[in-house]
Amino acid sequence: MVGGGTAVQVGVLVATVAGLWIGARLLVDSVVRLARRLGLSELTIGLTIVAAGTSAPELVVTADAALAGLGPIAVGNVVGSNIYNLAFVLGIVSLVRVIPIERSLIHRDGVALVASTLVGAAVMFDRTVSRVEGAVLVVLFVAYTAYLLRTGTDRSDAETEGIPTALTERVTFRGRDALLLVVGLAVVLVSGDLMIGAASTLARAGGIPDSVIGGTIVAAGTSTPEFAVSLVAMREGRLGVSVGNVVGSNVFNVLGALGVGAIIRPLSFGGVALESVAWLVVVTVVVVAALWTGRQLSRPEGALFAVSEVGRWGLGMLGLFG
Repeated sequence: MVGGGTAVQVGVLVATVAGLWIGARLLVDSVVRLARRLGLSELTIGLTIVAAGTSAPELVVTADAALAGLGPIAVGNVVGSNIYNLAFVLGIVSLVRVIPIERSLIHRDGVALVASTLVGAAVMFDRTVSRVEGAVLVVLFVAYTAYLLRTGTDRSDAETEGIPTALTERVTFRGRDALLLVVGLAVVLVSGDLMIGAASTLARAGGIPDSVIGGTIVAAGTSTPEFAVSLVAMREGRLGVSVGNVVGSNVFNVLGALGVGAIIRPLSFGGVALESVAWLVVVTVVVVAALWTGRQLSRPEGALFAVSEVGRWGLGMLGLFG
């Protein structure tokens, strides 16, 4: 009976991953088209709207976990997703094709990524994220986004043109984008709620800490949209979008998603999760340093990052790493 129940929860988890991917893509496609009509540059759209859209699952799952009092899953999801995005998503993309980086992107937004990660780590150092700290994180995110929107028109569209929206391009009717936006948001909300229920049930059944489940399985599931958008962009030759999407998503996760979750309900988690927070700081600094010095992510570097993430998963499931 227990085995059957576990199988059902695994099935639900797989279904919610698909739901998060579909919902996030509907959100991204519709909002990107709406933003283009407002005259926003492609780079600004990539760093803000696409990043926020692909991070909608992280926001929903973190908020839902906070409401349920599952602080370890909420924090584990944010930290694990950011590690997964940098180490695995960028690592796999660079294995397919070496990623060259535009200088101004990594100089400005790389600094923002490192700074936001350090701020998030400082906030989580005492194993609690209070409402006040959450509010500070959200304010910082709003300020960063406002800066991007204010300066975004100075950048050339050629830098990140071609943000993929082909998933819904063939659907044409009046009010299409507004409807798809609402449907996408609904799918993400429902999928996120079901994912939290399935993940917490599996954690209890398998004796795995909530923070490990949140930082591995849930994190990978909520990062599915980032992975999909980065791969599609890479296939279409829009390599800047692959990196911009990951950088923007990680800033959104640690400032926006974590901040909103803490505002809803203060987040508390065990000391073991601090290992993952420390690892996130290391991975972030190393990735940004690699991009800063070489302005590209080579295949050997990508392979090393991807292998490190596989190793983190294995150690986490064995109870040897937060």
